[in-house]
Amino acid sequence: MDYAIIGYVTNPSMPGVTERDVRLLTHINLAFGLIKDGLLDLSQFTNIDMIRKFRVWNPGLKIVLSVGGWGAGGFSEMAMSEASRRAFATSCLEAVEALRFDGIDIDWEYPASGAAGIGYDPRDRENYTLLLHALREVLGADRIVSVAAGAGEYFIRNTQMAQVAEICDYVQLMTYDMRTGLEAGHHAALGSSAGDSPTTSTRYVVDLFHSAGVPYRKIVIGVAFYSHIFYEVQNQNNGLLQPAASSDFGPGFGGITPEYMQENGYTEYWDPDAEASYLWNGSSLLSFESERAVRRKCEYAKRQGLYGVMYWEHGHDPDRKLLEEIYRTLR
Repeated sequence: MDYAIIGYVTNPSMPGVTERDVRLLTHINLAFGLIKDGLLDLSQFTNIDMIRKFRVWNPGLKIVLSVGGWGAGGFSEMAMSEASRRAFATSCLEAVEALRFDGIDIDWEYPASGAAGIGYDPRDRENYTLLLHALREVLGADRIVSVAAGAGEYFIRNTQMAQVAEICDYVQLMTYDMRTGLEAGHHAALGSSAGDSPTTSTRYVVDLFHSAGVPYRKIVIGVAFYSHIFYEVQNQNNGLLQPAASSDFGPGFGGITPEYMQENGYTEYWDPDAEASYLWNGSSLLSFESERAVRRKCEYAKRQGLYGVMYWEHGHDPDRKLLEEIYRTLR
């Protein structure tokens, strides 16, 4: 069985993509197209000509345009009527044909939710399905329609995942940022730490979406190429599941060097229950995905018969250590 290896690549990261990278990937999700006046807007892509090189380097590569991202608005308003959904889908088709994209990935964060500070409406639940239906109808059966889904019960409540799964080629679960508040722990773990709730584990999220009607073979799990740091953490249990004063994004994987660890007094630990790595210095806990943790996630994807693995974001792994680990394990 072949497994998908999907890399999210932002516009600034496109020039750094190499021929070797492209040959390791099955899909690239270019992030992000936006919505402007109800239509697709690609004005932020200044490196779009890189697509031509990608095609030469790997003719079998699927290049998908991702639309949305955290804080990207316009979805709820655009999806509110059949005419506006159709107009947006048509603008996507025009981009697909002009730039030879293989499909569209919808990253609406999130339907029926104001968490990202964008417009929302209770009708988003049904309109999300109708938007995807419009895209499928306009793009046709041979092009990719996919979604990136939030890793929690809130996303299941606010969508119709069984119907979504019928329309989409695959569903990408953002199994990261699963713990970002004032309790220190793993933000992208495969399992759960001893004594922790299972809801912040990749396994739990996969089972949640499968129970909601998404076949295992249409599920893609997410790998984080970046970290989260929890500050002023209570010094017990190496910081795991302890109160924190604050938390924030940490460095990308490429920034977690021996020099960085020494400078900040970090020691690396492995949590066998969560199957996840973390750094601890007696006060701050840094949650990240090591090569070992990534390998465990990929092995799980194979055992479970999932569609594959995706990651955010390509530029955070400059030496390609994590990408190489994904490729070795899956391919």
